[in-house]
Amino acid sequence: MEAKNINTTIYVAKVEELDDKDRQLVETSIEATNNSYAPYSRFHVGAAVRLDNGVIIPGCNQENAAFGVTICAERTALFAAGAQYPKAKVEAIAITARNADGLLDEPVSPCGTCRQAMVETEKRSGKKLRILLNGKNSVYIIEGIGALLPLTFSDEQL
Repeated sequence: MEAKNINTTIYVAKVEELDDKDRQLVETSIEATNNSYAPYSRFHVGAAVRLDNGVIIPGCNQENAAFGVTICAERTALFAAGAQYPKAKVEAIAITARNADGLLDEPVSPCGTCRQAMVETEKRSGKKLRILLNGKNSVYIIEGIGALLPLTFSDEQL
């Protein structure tokens, strides 16, 4: 048996250390938490994607009593971008979460389904997706979905 190590590099910064484009994206994701519909979990997630044309599209989680109908903030933003700007490429996504006590101290990571949606988004754009996971204390900066989902499933395996 052989062991394989999969290494991930995550950069950690404060919001004030981000450049203007990334800071604006994070701030939009924070604002998007206010539009979340989360009456069951009370866990409000906001996301924002930046397209290569400079447009920023927000998204937020939308819960439903039939939990399978619920959609996460990340996919809401990614799918809205694809529907509204089908030829534009997604460059970056920022994700922020809050609960009854306010913004989470540390960043929240996207679920597996959203990670898989990011794989397809990255494939469509042809370049690594910049991922900004925002918390009150820090922002995790990740270059490429492979760092969050190293053993990805793609059309190459079909």
